[in-house]
Amino acid sequence: MLKTFLMVIQVLVSLGLIATVLLQSGKSAGMSGAIAGGAETFFGKKKGMDELLSKITAYLAIGFLVITLMISIAF
Repeated sequence: MLKTFLMVIQVLVSLGLIATVLLQSGKSAGMSGAIAGGAETFFGKKKGMDELLSKITAYLAIGFLVITLMISIAF
């Protein structure tokens, strides 16, 4: 029963982790990055949202690690 509960929680945390990673803006590189970088300085960038998503990603990653260790040690 406990193992099933932990597995369900792990799946939910992993889906949240995938979603937060995909929602983050990518690091611009190359020629397209130079063009986009100029647009970001003119129009502004949503820095608050990126920082929030970064924190949520870190917490979900720690949670995933802890739950995975609990499953592997306890069972």
